[in-house]
Amino acid sequence: MLNVTNIESYYGAAKILYGVSLHAAAGEVVALLGRNGAGKSTLMKSIIGLVVPKAGSVSLRDQDITGLPPFAIARQGIGYVPEERRVFTSLTILENLEAGRQDRPASGLAPWTPERLFALFPNLAGMRTRRGGQISGGEQQMLTIARTLMGNPSVILLDEPSEGLAPKIVEQVADAIRELKAAGLTVLLSEQNMHFAALISDRAYVIEKGQIRYSGSMEDLKANEDVRKAYLAV
Repeated sequence: MLNVTNIESYYGAAKILYGVSLHAAAGEVVALLGRNGAGKSTLMKSIIGLVVPKAGSVSLRDQDITGLPPFAIARQGIGYVPEERRVFTSLTILENLEAGRQDRPASGLAPWTPERLFALFPNLAGMRTRRGGQISGGEQQMLTIARTLMGNPSVILLDEPSEGLAPKIVEQVADAIRELKAAGLTVLLSEQNMHFAALISDRAYVIEKGQIRYSGSMEDLKANEDVRKAYLAV
């Protein structure tokens, strides 16, 4: 579904990613793990087009999307949930969802509607007329994911979805990601929280200083203490 091949990305003259490659199959949850500053967010932005790679390629369903503007990549079927959430604080929850609507599903999967999303995130159902700036950080995270799903993506990129959330909300987000997998979506999430990622991911990549240091099943990573100590321990 998603293939990243030998990506090299920069911020100005500073090289951040060094030949990064990964892939995610349809309906798979893949974790990109690494410490703060390892290059996780830059890779996410390189996939969605906010950072244009200087080398390498990104393809969706074997179609090259490298260098396309973000709106064009979104229309191809990739949704992006940024670390900063960026809800529209002056709009209601329903209006936030409508802002993300793309009526023609790019995925071929069942289309997302507000009511289907309220079933996925029950916390939001009772506050649909509340403004985005009047809800908690955890509810904003749910809203941002829900707004992205209104674009009917086939692949969703989640940048640090558990960061700063209360344990109860983290569990709810994990449950929602499992439901997305069951619905057939491909999920690529970047995380520092190994425990959270292990709850939901099929495979994992570990990135350090802009290079992939490990790739394999999540079960193998959990058993590999050397890799976890070298690249994930704080």
